[in-house]
Amino acid sequence: MIKQTEALILGIMCLILTIGICVQIKTVNISGTTTNSNKELNNLKTQVLKMKEKCDEIYEKIDVSQKELEKIRKNVTSNDEALKVLEEKINNYNILSGFTDVKGQGVRITLTDAVMTNTLRNLYKDKDLIIHDRDLFLIVNELKISGAEAIEINGQRILENTAISCDGNVVAINGEKVSSPFIINAIGFPERLASINGADGYLRELEEYGIKTTFNVENEIIISKYIRGNKFKYARAIK
Repeated sequence: MIKQTEALILGIMCLILTIGICVQIKTVNISGTTTNSNKELNNLKTQVLKMKEKCDEIYEKIDVSQKELEKIRKNVTSNDEALKVLEEKINNYNILSGFTDVKGQGVRITLTDAVMTNTLRNLYKDKDLIIHDRDLFLIVNELKISGAEAIEINGQRILENTAISCDGNVVAINGEKVSSPFIINAIGFPERLASINGADGYLRELEEYGIKTTFNVENEIIISKYIRGNKFKYARAIK
C-alpha cells in the first residue's frame, strides 16, 4: 500500500514537472517570436525613415532646380516681348496646376473635432462628432464655387485631381495622413469666400454637431506648391 502511495505521488510530481517544462518551453517560444517580430518591425521602421529622407532630399533638389530654371527663363525673356507673354502663360498654368508657391489675400478656416460630451452623445452618434473626408470635400467645393484660386489643407495643396479620403481615424489628402485640427487656407476675394461662414454656409451645419470652427480674413496667405508630381497611367496627350 505504501509503495502504491509513493508511486502515485511520484506520478503526480512527474506530471506537474512535465506541465511546468511545457509551459516554460511555450513561454520561451512566444518570447522568441515576440523578439523577432519587434526586430522586423524596427527594421521596417528604419527602412521607411531612410526612404523618407531620400525622398525629401530628392524633392529639395527638384525645388532648387525649378528655382534655377525660373531664373534662366526670366533672363531669357527679359528683352523679348513674345517670350514675356509665353512666360506669363507658363506662370498662370503653374498657378492653376498647383506647381508654384502663391500668396494673396484670402481666408483661413480651422476645424476641430467636437468634444465628446454626454449631451452631444445623447443627440448624435459618435461618428457625427468628428470631421470626415466628406466635410472637407464639401468645404473645398464651396470655396471653389466662391472663387478660391488656391486651397490647401494642413499644408497639402488641393489640385483638380486631389483625392480626399478617410484612412482609419484620420484623413488622407494627396496620400498624406492629416488629422484634426484641420487648417484650411484659401486665396481669393474674401467677401465672396465668406459665404461659407454665412447663415447658410456649411460651417454653421458643422457647428450644430459641436464641431468647433473659426473663420478669419487674412491680408496675405502663403500656399506652398505641390511637389509630389502627377503620374498619368491612362491619359495621354493628343499630338
